Parts: sequence; C-alpha cells; structure tokens
Amino acid sequence: MPVFNLLTSFLPKLVHDQFFVTPKVPTTDCTGKTIIVTGANVGLGKEAARHYVRLNAEKVILACRSTQKGEVAKQDIETSTKRTGIVEVWSLDLQDYESVRRFVKRAQGLQRIDSVVESAGISTFDFKIVAGNESTITTNVVSTFLLALLILPKLQETGRETGITPTISIVSSGVHFIPSFPERKTSSIFGTLNNPKTANMMDRYNLSKLLEVLVCREIAREHPVKQMRVTLNFVCPAWCHSELVREMDSAVLRLIMRLVCRTTEVGSRTLVHAGLSGPDTHGKWLSNCKITSCAPLVEGKEGRDIQRRVWQELAEKLEEIEPGVTKVLEV
Repeated sequence: MPVFNLLTSFLPKLVHDQFFVTPKVPTTDCTGKTIIVTGANVGLGKEAARHYVRLNAEKVILACRSTQKGEVAKQDIETSTKRTGIVEVWSLDLQDYESVRRFVKRAQGLQRIDSVVESAGISTFDFKIVAGNESTITTNVVSTFLLALLILPKLQETGRETGITPTISIVSSGVHFIPSFPERKTSSIFGTLNNPKTANMMDRYNLSKLLEVLVCREIAREHPVKQMRVTLNFVCPAWCHSELVREMDSAVLRLIMRLVCRTTEVGSRTLVHAGLSGPDTHGKWLSNCKITSCAPLVEGKEGRDIQRRVWQELAEKLEEIEPGVTKVLEV
C-alpha cells in the first residue's frame, strides 16, 4: 500500500534529507559549455540555469512553455550574475509533440550541447487526456523521453567532436518510493493509466516519477554509456519550494513547507551536479549529489521485469509518435 511505502521507505529518507543534508554550492567551471534546462522560467529549473550562468557557461537555453515568463527569468538571471548574452529563451511545450520536434530541430543548429537538464513537469489532480495520454503522463514521461531521444544524436555529435561525454539528466523525485503501482499487474500499463474510472490522481505525480526512474534504468541497462556515448541519469532535488504544489495550496501546507522545505536555490544545486556528472552515473539515481539506492520496488526482485515492461510500452508509444526515434539508442 502507498501508506506503508510512505511510512517505511519515503519518510525516513525525507526527514534525513530535509534536516540533515545541505548540498554544496556548485563550483565546476562550465566555460565553453552549452546547457539546456527545461521548465527554466520558474523554480528549480530557473535556479539551476542561474548557477550554470554563474559557472561561466557559454550558452544556457531556458526551454519554457511561456516564453514571456522565460524572458522575465532571463532578465533576473542576467541581473544577478552580471552576465549578458549567455541566456536564450526557447519555446517548448511538453504537452505538444510538435513543439518538442520544433525545439529539437532548432537545437540541431547549435554548435554543441554538453548537457540537457529536463526539469519541466506538472502535478495535477485533474484527469485530462492530452496528446493521447493523461496529461501528467504525457508531460512527465512521454514527452520527457521523446525530447531525450530526439536530441540524443546532437549530444552524440558533440561527444564525437569534443571528446567529452554529454549528459541528459531527468529531474525525478524521492516520491517514487511511494506508489505501489498496481497498474503493473494489468495487461496494458499506459492503457490503464488512461482510464479515468481507475485513475488515482492523488498518486499520479508520484507514479510519473517512478516511471521516469524505471525508464532511465532500463535504457541504461540495455545501452551502456560506451554504446550510447551519452550519460543518462536521474536526480532528486528533495522537497523544495516550487510551483508544483500550487493545486494543494493551504495555510497548513505553507507552514509545513516553511519548516521543512529546502529553498529552491539549495535544491537546484543537485540539478547542476547531475547535469555535470559523468559516465559513472549512467542509469543511476542521484540524491544529495551522490549515487543513491532507488525504491525497494525498483531494486527488488520484480524491478528488472517491471522496468523492462514499462520501457517496452513507452518505446512502442514513442515509435507511434515519431517512427524510428528509439533507433538512436542502437548507434
């Protein structure tokens, strides 16, 4: 049961991370690097982008659904870092597959891409079908990996030309410990997730983070970094002040968050670390800037079969959206 998972696995880690660990301020020099951060007009993505600019990145792209908000974020970052001409704001709507395609086509014109930090995501209790899936699944899972695979060849090209190993970091969460994931026992996981009659929207965000973990692990298991030539990892920023909880806003929650949550800036340090991490983190979960064990469901006896099946179903879905997109993993 989710409540059991919450009490035995998630809460002890949450307490430890929130009260006893503070990630260090990033110091890695990013001179010459081009870095893309999605969902970068607010919250963790914006603060991660600010760090990358501060660390001397040559180009930092804020990938945002609202370019207007992105421009406001750009101005704020430029003011605080006193560096101009570095930040660019590009349109990206993860609820629109064509928007993902346009973004990647534009990215192919960049001289290089060293790192893509996929921070964009949604948390909603409202069931709504968007682009063929429940909106949380479309945004946090399907489009997140569609973007990763479509942009992968450009990162591989960067690696060949520069001798580095570029990185794709998926911003996941420790809440992947919570779901019991009953949908795994059905004949179609994604089909079941699209059923409004059985959808547990209170747990849907948590489940989307679990699906991200499973997919990253399976891709990395099937395609080691020597073959893929790009590091794929996933990161937990812990519980931070962010826009994700706006649907749950209340005086009580605000008080709890004030007492417990990391600042957005502190949480963003983990995104920066993940985006600059190397091949030793391929397929690994990073928490507090170090490789950490995933949830028992992921690492237990069922884990391998679950992640294989989730990836197989997602790969089929991605191939329907963009035929041939998964073939880039075979290069």
